[in-house]
Amino acid sequence: MFESIRKHSKFVMLLLFLLIIPSFVLVGIDRNYFSGGSPVVARVDGKDITQDEWDNAHRMESDRIRAQSPGIDGRLLDSPQARYATLERLVRDRVLQAAAQKMNLMASDARLARELQSIPQIAALRRADGTLDTEAYRALVGAQGFTPEGFEARMRYDLAVAQVLGSVTGSALAGPVESALAFDALLQQREIQVARFKATDFASKVEVNDAAVKAYYEGHPEQFRQPEQASVEYVVLDLDAVKSGITLSEDDLRTYYKENLSRLAGQEERRASHILINAPKDAPAAERAQARERAEQLLAELREAPDRFAELARKNSQDPGSAEAGGDLGFFGRGAMVKPFEDATFGLAKGEISDVVETDFGYHIIRLTDVKAPKEPSFEELRPTLEADLLQQQAQRKFAEMAESFANAVYEQAEGLQPVAEKFKLKIHTADAVARQPAPGAEGPLASARFLEALFEPESLQSKRNTEAVEIAPSTLVAGRITAYQPAMTLPLEQAQDRARTLFLAARSAELARQEGEARLAAWKADPKSATGLSAPQVISREEARGQPRAIVDAALHAPVDALPSWVGVDLGPEGYAVVKLNRIVAREGLDEARRAAERQQYAQAWGNAEALAYYELLKQRFKVQIKAPRPAAGAALQED
Repeated sequence: MFESIRKHSKFVMLLLFLLIIPSFVLVGIDRNYFSGGSPVVARVDGKDITQDEWDNAHRMESDRIRAQSPGIDGRLLDSPQARYATLERLVRDRVLQAAAQKMNLMASDARLARELQSIPQIAALRRADGTLDTEAYRALVGAQGFTPEGFEARMRYDLAVAQVLGSVTGSALAGPVESALAFDALLQQREIQVARFKATDFASKVEVNDAAVKAYYEGHPEQFRQPEQASVEYVVLDLDAVKSGITLSEDDLRTYYKENLSRLAGQEERRASHILINAPKDAPAAERAQARERAEQLLAELREAPDRFAELARKNSQDPGSAEAGGDLGFFGRGAMVKPFEDATFGLAKGEISDVVETDFGYHIIRLTDVKAPKEPSFEELRPTLEADLLQQQAQRKFAEMAESFANAVYEQAEGLQPVAEKFKLKIHTADAVARQPAPGAEGPLASARFLEALFEPESLQSKRNTEAVEIAPSTLVAGRITAYQPAMTLPLEQAQDRARTLFLAARSAELARQEGEARLAAWKADPKSATGLSAPQVISREEARGQPRAIVDAALHAPVDALPSWVGVDLGPEGYAVVKLNRIVAREGLDEARRAAERQQYAQAWGNAEALAYYELLKQRFKVQIKAPRPAAGAALQED
């Protein structure tokens, strides 16, 4: 039946169209026709968060991170833990938003302006006259995935909700006694000696025979379970694939060169000096008239003696940034100054003095002192840049045209990828031992959990048909199919013999090491003078492990100190066993007041964060938060079914 529908898809689509449209005419169109009844994954203050909202939020977050860090491992972004973290952030935002609304908290325009100016990257965009370079600002926030309006709305929202928890974190107090107690305990140093009993040293004492190996195999079946895996083939449509099919003509390159020469060559820059008489735009009219009259008087003097420009600027200009330099503003291009100032400057000839120019800051007299025209590079000099730019532009346009055709082709010719590869001139890639989750070190499509999920869907798995076209990155589509499938199975002993022998030897060696270590520990506790084989004393702490395994450091720092020296045993798992002798506690010394002050600040911050977290949990109860999606198990992203 499905095969018949697939072969006659156009007829079926027409029939469905004729059946569905009359129902819209009779009963109207409801938004649920298109929403698909997206399931609810969480609820905050009686308002639902749907699966679609979660998916969209995670997609936006992933795209933002990929744009900032193109080399990031895609498995980290597509893992169940990363997706669940996005849902928790959505819930947190809704909780704080609800709290801010209930408390009538908001951020004023003045507060928003102060916060924006405190961001160093934005402060650096200020021009010499104090105005903001709007194009650079737009590019800066655009790199974060925002428009200026969206960025400022987000900032205003963040400032409002920050007040919800800010009052809690800001009230945390940390006295010198409390912080000293906490840090002295956390960073305590202890002198220890260690005796190691390595598992490898006991391997020669292990008797390995077929019966023992078989018993180990039967007692640990999970260690010999081979996950399901498949052999797959796939094709990738991306900008590189599209570029390989594009040939740039010489005429196109030369036309692109002519159209973009001014941009590629760079901007003309001009050097100017000015005399400013302050008169803010909101000043009284009489004050502005007086300032203009003063500017006109200075201009008249300059018309009589142009060479006195620098002298008059030093004496009369009210721009503190340039007055001492005779009004010199240095070189600047278009867009660096306010428009009236820019228009006047770029309308002057070298050495010419302008009339009085009015801006929002007051009245200027401008002298053009130099012009730096950009050198026009030749066509051959720019050829590599021209080819790269034009090829990228044409590839992006062509990809947009090909994407839908590619998606249709892999669906309509679902029995294999060869027709698609031939039509779009793509290479068919193959891979073996592919699992449902990305393998460590996987790259490209095989690192995408979204693509692997499509491969292992029941229809693709059972019929070995093509998957749909899956977008795994911006301008990157992939489709694949399973060519062979091996379900999960426990390997028979005949195939697992060598692995079982190796694992048995390692486990038995570690057990013998542990038994020897425990026997020595008991003997040395009874007679400390009989202890032999201990390392030289060394001082360790959480900050300085001195090459010791974390298990030994943790055991030494948790050992009782009521009677010293004390002894503690540490099971190192497959590496063996260790006996630790704790000799003494070493006091922290040489701490100056600056270090203590820094520790108090850290303690106050940690305490404030703890109180904010507790308050947030209270808000979750107050707004009746429900998260219906199950929390993924630790390591779920890398587990194999």
